[in-house]
Amino acid sequence: MVGSVNKVILLGRLGKDPDIRSMQNGKKVANFGIATSKRWTDRDTQEKKEKTSWHNIVVFNEGLVGIVEQYVKKGSQIYIEGELQTRKWQDQEGKDRYTTEVVLQGYNSNLTLLGSRNQSESIENQTSSMDNNSISDDSFGDTTTDSSNLDEDIPF
Repeated sequence: MVGSVNKVILLGRLGKDPDIRSMQNGKKVANFGIATSKRWTDRDTQEKKEKTSWHNIVVFNEGLVGIVEQYVKKGSQIYIEGELQTRKWQDQEGKDRYTTEVVLQGYNSNLTLLGSRNQSESIENQTSSMDNNSISDDSFGDTTTDSSNLDEDIPF
């Protein structure tokens, strides 16, 4: 085999607040679970059905851990790209156990916060209140913009 790919893409919601812990080296790690759902209509009974799957997420990327710690909470909708990893550990009885997780670390990971405009505005307001030098652009909230004026700004 010349090459291989280990990439997981998920879009879901958090079932509870993330768990942020410090490792022995002083760096932080975030752990949380997200739910993804599949909906369909049964062909025979026309009954609507739904199946929810839970995914364990571990974030080692320092920048992403900061975002998770500050903005992500139970119910948040997020899009993630990471790598699937299975690790072996022993329970209290000494039995080998295995856990499969989506790991976000390094340059090939991504976490995007999704949600309504109100959620985005509250995050933007929190960010601008922490940084007095930031400039807020509320052009999306301006409903009086005439679309014919937009043609004048096209550079070609």
